[in-house]
Amino acid sequence: MLSLHPDRTAVLMSNKTVLITGGAGFLGSHLCDRFLDRSFNVICLDNFYTGSKANVAHLADDKRFTLVNHDVCEPLVAVIPQKVDLIMNFACPASPVHYQKDPVYTAKISFLGALNALELAKKNQARIIQASTSEVYGDPKEHPQRESYWGNVNPHGIRSCYDEGKRIAETLFFDYQRQFELNIGLVRIFNTYGPRMAVEDGRVVSNFIVQALRGEALTIYGDGEQTRSFCFGDDLIDVILKLADNSKLTGPYNIGNDVEFTVAELAEKVRSLVGTKVKIDRKPLPSDDPKVRKPDLSQTKRDLNWAPKISLEEGLKKTIPYFEQKLASLKS
Repeated sequence: MLSLHPDRTAVLMSNKTVLITGGAGFLGSHLCDRFLDRSFNVICLDNFYTGSKANVAHLADDKRFTLVNHDVCEPLVAVIPQKVDLIMNFACPASPVHYQKDPVYTAKISFLGALNALELAKKNQARIIQASTSEVYGDPKEHPQRESYWGNVNPHGIRSCYDEGKRIAETLFFDYQRQFELNIGLVRIFNTYGPRMAVEDGRVVSNFIVQALRGEALTIYGDGEQTRSFCFGDDLIDVILKLADNSKLTGPYNIGNDVEFTVAELAEKVRSLVGTKVKIDRKPLPSDDPKVRKPDLSQTKRDLNWAPKISLEEGLKKTIPYFEQKLASLKS
């Protein structure tokens, strides 16, 4: 239920209000910070399926911040009674470990979450931004991937709940734009990392860092020659805000870093920066795991005047201390 500070109603009426679904997640919590910095009133909606209250605990005393414990699979109109000017739909488990844990629920979050967010946007005539994913390209046969590429997706594999879930969410967004003239924006997020990721997040950067800090072998699936392009979270938030600000732009826009690394190269960088000589544990490549992944950022750079600034090494140096602190806190 919505929980307001006693004097918060007046505050909510004074400035623009943004609703961030999945606001206690890795990226969502950083969006909460950045919108508060911009003098927005922020409604953070999360049911903590993968998000963490710790990610937004530092905002609890801010009168412009409201935390709503709610599942996006249930309608939003009744729990968000006040007017919102902008909606950021970021609610969905994003790592294979989490989205494959309950694939039916993942598909429901993708479809119903998008539908409920769109209905609220329609009621408020608010601009709405959808966090889509590079996974809509599947195991791509085009490299790098342009926004015009329709993808190579297995519709009934172990990753399909997320891949196809995000694809149908994109369909809903564009149908709402065509049918109801809704003001939408859509970003396709490529591999992103940084502070506030969960220790057990399951994505390759956090996996390697946590394993290295624990003195465990780094798990590489397949031969390690599959490629990824890693973007530090701060860079990603910058471009998301640029799209949110520009109501004339729709997308979809690829966002991420277009410098490509093999998974084996990432493992070596993490080992070097952590200062460990842990071994590599090789396991079979999971079904439908993409062999290559690199965004074509031409359209994003042109339309949004943005390019990533933080190198992989610099980003890892900012991320490793965060995981050191998290692991230390788990021991205490």
